[in-house]
Amino acid sequence: MNKTLIIILIILALGLIAYNVTLVDFEAPFQGDSTIALIGILASLCAIVLLLIFMTSKKIDKKIKDN
Repeated sequence: MNKTLIIILIILALGLIAYNVTLVDFEAPFQGDSTIALIGILASLCAIVLLLIFMTSKKIDKKIKDN
């Protein structure tokens, strides 16, 4: 995957986090649609972590191949 594509996916995940934060009812965060929004926030955070791990593994792979 291209570095530009990974950055675009990270930005999209950040956008999803921002959208889901607006859906959370902070008075009752574990009821109704707030639960779904929290799950969406958690899923987006997991996607960001996975993409960052992938970028790091690509950098390591490149360094190994150069040596």
